[in-house]
Amino acid sequence: MGAIEVFEQAMCCSSGVCGPDVPQELVTFSADLDWLRDHGAEVTRHNLAGDPAAFVSRQPVLDFMRVSGSDGLPLVLVDGVVAMAGRYPSREELTRWSGAPADQPRTVPPVAHPLALPMAGTGDGGCCAGGGSC
Repeated sequence: MGAIEVFEQAMCCSSGVCGPDVPQELVTFSADLDWLRDHGAEVTRHNLAGDPAAFVSRQPVLDFMRVSGSDGLPLVLVDGVVAMAGRYPSREELTRWSGAPADQPRTVPPVAHPLALPMAGTGDGGCCAGGGSC
């Protein structure tokens, strides 16, 4: 199986699947990577905010960043070779690169919708509203 490394733009967490407005492509990609790992594939994600050393320690990534900058991310390496840039790969592409079996049905978790729950201790929906401090 090929080793897959994904170099991504700066995100708030390692997967980017958090917060109230999660892009569906990140949800789908994260589910595809979980599926790939479950089938024994070696996949590593590097977030520019959390793992900048990974970007400068890999020559193909460093060369890519010099030409395209972080706007060109994500960048995908397969066995150290640039396989894709500018978008997240599909499950089919990941399957082909990794050698994982392609016979599994695709299931993508739905994006959670933000909840409209009031904050405790206030009548107007926020703990910092109304002149109080947190």
